[in-house]
Amino acid sequence: MAAPTDSLSTSDPSLVPQASVADQTYRLILTPHRGGSTVRVHLTNRARPIPIDIGHVTLGKQSAGAAVQADSLREVTFGGNRGVTIPAGGDVVSDAIELAFDAFEPLAVGVHVPGVGVLPTQHFNANATSYYSLPFTGDQVDDPSGSALSLRTSSVPLVAGLDVTAPGNVGSIVALGDSITDGYVAANYLGTPQDVSVVDRNVRYPDFLQRRIDAAGKPFTVLNAGISGNRVTRDGFIPQFGPNAVARIQADAIDKAGVTDVIVAEGINDLGIPIGADYDQVVAAYNALIDRLHAAGLRVHLATILPTGGALLDGALTLPYAEPVRQRVNAWIRDQRRSDTVIDFDAALRDPAAPDTLAPSYAGPDKLHPNAAGYQAMADAIDLRIFESRCS
Repeated sequence: MAAPTDSLSTSDPSLVPQASVADQTYRLILTPHRGGSTVRVHLTNRARPIPIDIGHVTLGKQSAGAAVQADSLREVTFGGNRGVTIPAGGDVVSDAIELAFDAFEPLAVGVHVPGVGVLPTQHFNANATSYYSLPFTGDQVDDPSGSALSLRTSSVPLVAGLDVTAPGNVGSIVALGDSITDGYVAANYLGTPQDVSVVDRNVRYPDFLQRRIDAAGKPFTVLNAGISGNRVTRDGFIPQFGPNAVARIQADAIDKAGVTDVIVAEGINDLGIPIGADYDQVVAAYNALIDRLHAAGLRVHLATILPTGGALLDGALTLPYAEPVRQRVNAWIRDQRRSDTVIDFDAALRDPAAPDTLAPSYAGPDKLHPNAAGYQAMADAIDLRIFESRCS
């Protein structure tokens, strides 16, 4: 899953400029948490104000970089047609495609946009490298070498996810959150650009959680619905931070195939981005999320907010300072009985000697986002017994 964020594709999290113009081919890399042999591709135009024409789509297994395994390339159709027009604000789902692949085996979705492709809907922080061609270079999706795909990005435009056919007892766990669910790791104390050493490594906490679930033999697939900068009470401070969690809960959680459980792990951006939300606003938004999810018959696992002491973003630069509100919100999360369970990420990652900060072994350079070890610790803090099997 790659939750749509915006269509302001000027640069990616590595500050690499983006150049979507017209008549271009994209090879977009997604790493599925579940293997299988039948798959559907979700394409999105959710944030673009005008329709977008898709001329040709393929699916294959990535071999290296922009190249795919030639014998794995499959044509992707939409209602039997090779091309499709996605309306403004809309999404489309492909016909079923037969392709056998394993969990965590990178797949490449090739997309040719024959017309104007300016401002494609994207997932801003993909934490994976995708590839695309220069403008006006035509349809290259059938070329397994990817030699014409000379541009790269760590955002993912156009593709919102994959569905994999699974047995009836398999459920989906949606990890709804912000940049900490998205797996962002900063390169420096300022918080930007991203640390490129974690890109393409699948070291987000939902990745580690999936590995734990697989090792335990539990029938669940984890969908990452994290959006960097996302808030529960308000839309993103900038467009890349996406619509607020209450507004996107239907599309990004409730409507997902096979969903049974939702982990809600966000709120620090509500407190930390000036002018910060207050305690009552954050709690009201949590209650709204819980009500919507319960009404859809889903289990809700509400997570505490990680500490940000020593950080600039969502920390020292916050006006007003958020730490007292975070402590009060976390106390409410631990005490309330409206969610099905509570996941205490704060207790798992805070420094025992300075509880308002991340433990040094878990903190990334900006002291706001965990490092890979911190994301592993988050996954390890989740009691897998909270997830119950679906009835087949």
